[in-house]
Amino acid sequence: MEKLMAEKRLVIRRSGFPSKGEIVIGTVKRVMDFGAFVTLDEYEGKEGLVHISEVAPGWIKDIRDHVKKDQKVVCKVLDVNPKRGHIDLSIKDVNERQRREKLQEWKSEQRAFKWLEIAGEKAGIDRKDLEKIGKKLIKKFDSIYAVFEEVAYEGYEVIAKITGEKLAKEIAEIAREHIKPSKVKVRGYFELKSFAGDGIERIKKALSVVKKFENNEIGIEVEYIGAPKYRVVIESEDYKTAESVLKKVVGEVTKQMKKLGGEANFIREAV
Repeated sequence: MEKLMAEKRLVIRRSGFPSKGEIVIGTVKRVMDFGAFVTLDEYEGKEGLVHISEVAPGWIKDIRDHVKKDQKVVCKVLDVNPKRGHIDLSIKDVNERQRREKLQEWKSEQRAFKWLEIAGEKAGIDRKDLEKIGKKLIKKFDSIYAVFEEVAYEGYEVIAKITGEKLAKEIAEIAREHIKPSKVKVRGYFELKSFAGDGIERIKKALSVVKKFENNEIGIEVEYIGAPKYRVVIESEDYKTAESVLKKVVGEVTKQMKKLGGEANFIREAV
């Protein structure tokens, strides 16, 4: 029953061959004395060979001590011969960080397949058409998970030409639910000077204008570093918005400071 359910799950596989040097994930299908044959999970109908010398570092007495049938393995593509259909793979050339990142990437992609399947059902798209659409999306965005990320940030319009508006809107609804855009920050500091008797109060008044640019999507922090420096940190969901707000903040604070008879200079900091 579990095997039957697995077969029914939507999986979008890439056409063609992987590139030399690419990190891929696969399933061991046959183990021979000279090596292991691995089905590439991300590619349609593609199988590669991990020679015994590429299974693990050092001398290997019995390959079956290192790989077993149906085992998931992360491999590096050593060579590709499309004419012969040969793909040479290595397990030992994959370091721990690459292995961990690839496994996480594949888990994310499997979640995205499920999300696409749900969106397809809601939009009334049959399985074959959904697979065709999925292949087009992978060709443009490199992965289905990347599609959901892009839609979460940019809206359904970025995929509507490929998927049709109905499916694009269903994908967008799921993307908004599951993909939480990470915040980005831009920062810099003002050098603010006032030689008036109430100079500190005038500086505070000039800095207070930044609050009018703050809302649910934009966070602004003002931090006193030490006279005459005041750091401003702007947090947003994307750099374009953050940069735009920073520009407005710099302009407004500078204008207010000059109105109050003081001096203002802004210095950008790397994040």
